This record gives sequence, C-alpha cells and structure tokens, in this order.
Amino acid sequence: MKRTELKRKDIVEAAIEEFSTHGFEGARTAQIAKSAAVSTRTLFNHFPTKEALFGHMVDIVIEQTGAITSAPYDPSRPIRDQLIKSLQDYISAITDDVYMRLNRMVMSEYLRDQELARRIFAHAEMNTNPVRGIIEGAVAAKVLNDVDPQYATDLLSGPAIRLFFWPQFLVGAEVSQDARTVYEDSVDMFLARFGKKAN
Repeated sequence: MKRTELKRKDIVEAAIEEFSTHGFEGARTAQIAKSAAVSTRTLFNHFPTKEALFGHMVDIVIEQTGAITSAPYDPSRPIRDQLIKSLQDYISAITDDVYMRLNRMVMSEYLRDQELARRIFAHAEMNTNPVRGIIEGAVAAKVLNDVDPQYATDLLSGPAIRLFFWPQFLVGAEVSQDARTVYEDSVDMFLARFGKKAN
C-alpha cells in the first residue's frame, strides 16, 4: 500500500473513532488529524471538508451493507438448512465490530439529516439480507407458500435482530441466548407457517 493510501486509511480510522464518540457536530478535524498522525493540511488534501469526510464514512457503511453475501436458493438442499445458514450469516455480518461502529457513527445523524437517512435505508437490510434471496427462490420453486419475500424476510429475521443486533448496538450488551437455538426456533416457526405440508 502506498504512503498516501496508508495516510488516508489512518485518517478514516481516526474519523470513525471521532465521529463515533462525538457525533458529526462535536467531531473536530484537528483531533482527527492528530489521531491519524497527519497535518490538518494533509487531511484536507484527502477530504476538503468535514462533510466530505463524513460522507466517505457513510459510503463505507453503504458498501459494507451491500457486501453482505447472499447465496441463491439451492433446490438440492433442505430449505431449513439454507434458512438457518443465511440467517446466521446475516446476523454475523451486521454484528461485526467494524460494521457496528460505523452504524453507531451515522445513526446519530439520521434524525438531523433526512436525506442521509433515506440514502442509508435505500441500501439497508431489506435489500441485502441474504435470507430474502433464499425465500424468493424457495417461493418460486414452490417449496414455500406464496408470500411476499420482504414481508417473510422481516418476519424471519426480526427476532434474531431484536436479540442479537439491537442490545449490542444500543448498549453493548452481551447476548445470553444461544444463537443456534434462536436461528433454529425462528426458522421452525417460519416453516410451520409458510412451509409446504410436504416439507
């Protein structure tokens, strides 16, 4: 990695910490430069304004949200196994430490800037949750009853998000529930409602 790229990376990491701790209004570019061990001039060479730097942070959140992997439905494998795996992969991705820090950083700005909120939510879980791809494929293959894929995805993902994402996101709470049990119970309840009788 080139020296300029390393400096930019250091600036981004320092900015994540500063914005996460103080929010957009309270963050200071001088402190970001100091934490990144660069001059303020160097910082502004990479990002002309604080808004531009914060915008780059938002782009990282969007890129990471869009990068959550989504395997297609595989008719040769049991639907239960695929739903459990996709739910596990999704929760693992959104509770990743870096992803969590980035989301905390931008969350405080949602209420301040509705355009920012729309931009983030346009790429949010409803478009990238890998559970949806499995459900869409299974509905098309008539393995699941005909149901709106987004509605079904929200129903299936909701309990796991409630138990594993929000406590950690809001207060950094450790989750006491066994993750595998939650995934299996959620999928079993889902299949009891939407699975074909033959399954």
